[in-house]
Amino acid sequence: MADKIWDIEEMNRRLRKYIDTNRYYHTQGVRFISAALAMAHGVDISRAETAGLLHDCAKCIPDAKKIKLCDKNNIRITDVERNNPFLLHSKVGAYIAKEKYGITDEGILEAIRYHTTGKPGMTALEQIVFIADYIEPRRNKSRNLPTIRQTAFRDLDECCYLILKDMLLYLHSKSGEIDSNTQDAFHFYEEVHDERRD
Repeated sequence: MADKIWDIEEMNRRLRKYIDTNRYYHTQGVRFISAALAMAHGVDISRAETAGLLHDCAKCIPDAKKIKLCDKNNIRITDVERNNPFLLHSKVGAYIAKEKYGITDEGILEAIRYHTTGKPGMTALEQIVFIADYIEPRRNKSRNLPTIRQTAFRDLDECCYLILKDMLLYLHSKSGEIDSNTQDAFHFYEEVHDERRD
């Protein structure tokens, strides 16, 4: 276990050089909330903490460079992502986590890849990083955060439903483009929510 902890701290030191101060503090919040959610839901703590730590490792890369990295490394870009290249930090982050930080665990890489949009049928690890990114202590914009934060430690599926519902309401109110993964994820977790109510 000591080696895993040391690896995470070494990654943390390296990551600090590539992200700004606000992003670093956000990252620490996601890292520790991911670990806490893993404890609550019986998921490997080290994997959750690592995914939480690296989830935004590409966030501070300029948008034009993100597009170049995707094109160079055959990372598919959707029309929505090309119009909103800030969304690419998840896909580019998974690539950097593998190439620069030596992460070979596909589950960790997928949790990084989908932490912004979500997707239908997420694994528990994917759900944890998706949720932790939304509820970490420095977040304060969603009116439903108190309920979402409490739900996160009881029911990952219901929490994903609540977050995705909030995200879509916000995007519709701003007339923002919606990634198909987010729309599909909402429909998936809405069905899970509705089935439990029947």
